[in-house]
Amino acid sequence: MESSVVFSRDAKPDNLGGGVTRKVLAYLPQQMVVEVRFEPNAIGAVHSHPHVQCTYVCSGAFTFTIDGRDFDVHAGDTLAFAPNEPHGCICREAGVLVDMFTPMRADFLT
Repeated sequence: MESSVVFSRDAKPDNLGGGVTRKVLAYLPQQMVVEVRFEPNAIGAVHSHPHVQCTYVCSGAFTFTIDGRDFDVHAGDTLAFAPNEPHGCICREAGVLVDMFTPMRADFLT
């Protein structure tokens, strides 16, 4: 296994549509870091996956729905999602999230 350094300027953003872009940053098979940018009112649809996920709110304001419960979060707040737990968000104020996944999301590399 090799270490990885990713410079933000070199990471290509993927336009997910609806005012959401994603940049895959550093990753190894056991872990991945992803930057997700949201425009106001953009939606991260409710979904689930087998990965453990932690999310750090870098900027902005979001309402997250986690297993049917709503949480208003702002810059500096963090969230953790258990595997297969339904979650999604609505961006209330333009912002950036940093998501960490264990193990890495191979589906984000295609």
